[in-house]
Amino acid sequence: MKNIVTDDTIVALSTPSGVGAIGVIRLSGPQSVTICEKMFPALKLKEAASHTLHFGVVMDGKEVVDEAVVGLFKAPKSYTCQDVVEISCHGSPYIIQKVLQLLIKQGARPARPGEFTMRAFLNGRFDLSQAEAVSDLIASESQAAHHIAMNQMRGGFSNELKELRQKLMDFASLVELELDFSEEDVEFANRAQLVNLLTEMISKIEKLSESFRLGNVLKNGVVTVIAGRPNAGKSTLLNALLNEERAIVSDIPGTTRDTIEEIITIEGIAFRLTDTAGIRHAADIIEREGVARTMQKIKQASIVVYLFDANEMSATDVLADIKKLGGEDNIAVLPVANKVDKVEGKIKAEVKFEGIGSLLFISAKNGQGIEELKKQLCNAALQGADMQHDIVLTNARHYESLQSTMQNLSNAKKGIETKLSGELVASDIRSALTHLGEITGEVTTDDLLGNIFGRFCIGK
Repeated sequence: MKNIVTDDTIVALSTPSGVGAIGVIRLSGPQSVTICEKMFPALKLKEAASHTLHFGVVMDGKEVVDEAVVGLFKAPKSYTCQDVVEISCHGSPYIIQKVLQLLIKQGARPARPGEFTMRAFLNGRFDLSQAEAVSDLIASESQAAHHIAMNQMRGGFSNELKELRQKLMDFASLVELELDFSEEDVEFANRAQLVNLLTEMISKIEKLSESFRLGNVLKNGVVTVIAGRPNAGKSTLLNALLNEERAIVSDIPGTTRDTIEEIITIEGIAFRLTDTAGIRHAADIIEREGVARTMQKIKQASIVVYLFDANEMSATDVLADIKKLGGEDNIAVLPVANKVDKVEGKIKAEVKFEGIGSLLFISAKNGQGIEELKKQLCNAALQGADMQHDIVLTNARHYESLQSTMQNLSNAKKGIETKLSGELVASDIRSALTHLGEITGEVTTDDLLGNIFGRFCIGK
């Protein structure tokens, strides 16, 4: 990290650009306080205590630019572990630009994307995986995404990895020591215990890796497709879930020719709902295209709500349709019998479709069973995970590093079991430690940091 400069003072707007009530301009670096005192001549920030607010007038020579509130955070008790000053001025684009120009004129330089968080990482405020979680936290659009990002930012994922890495390092040091005494044929590391440790680590990393699909889905929204034959009530169900008339409803089969997409949040989980064209042999070229798009959306889905008319369908037809829709292993299919308000008794319908597991009976038209369907959607999305306690992986970089770590650990375990040379086993363990270190930042490069923090917004 020799090429990364952290001893100058950077400045950026931390609130969104455009007109607003206030704009917050942030500085970080050793000259932050000095630079601000030049613009607020009445304030004595160097003498003030950390974590205090000060009202002052922004001056450009003798010209009054604005009245603002200055937040002072002295090193090391700040976000970046440097002196940080946050200026809350009026949200006029002219005022914000003027203040930024004055700060740059006094010696600050414009910050690069993510540079404040990069400095926080470089100064030990938190590790690399926690720093990346800051970006996820800002981008979170649901309670589930917020919970995952907050858990990672507070070190839940990092602590798990550090514990595993420390155990492996303890054994690795013994294996490396053996190499120094290779001519004396001594064994410092208990091979049985090392195999047990590798087995334990592989199991834990497998569990973390398996959570990536769930984490990625919860982070970006659960892609959920409402599918079924024409006139099953798919558009009515979409409207019922959204509690608004979003889709056109008609008794004429084939009304929906294209997909309709909306986002709904249920118990903190964002679902990307898609109403699709009815699946049947299409009568014209437009409907055929609609059906083709339906099948494409189903392939991309995490959950498919298979909706059918309880009055028109037989159990055999329903099972045949479910089998077609559930062809992909990663797709959860929820069978839902609609229009039960027209069935002569719910018990009769239950008998008719006996043998179809987890079948839910609803009436999308009058709202019967909608709340239960929402619960089933949440259960299908979470796949049994406990969002309050389980560590869920969301970052593709972390996933790839864990996969490489797992491969190295498997090679090391196999090498011990087949009595390969200590040098080969040590090499695999070193590689595993490197990949684990890449996640938390013990092992990193300038290019890696630039790629990670370059995705952040300027001012964070």
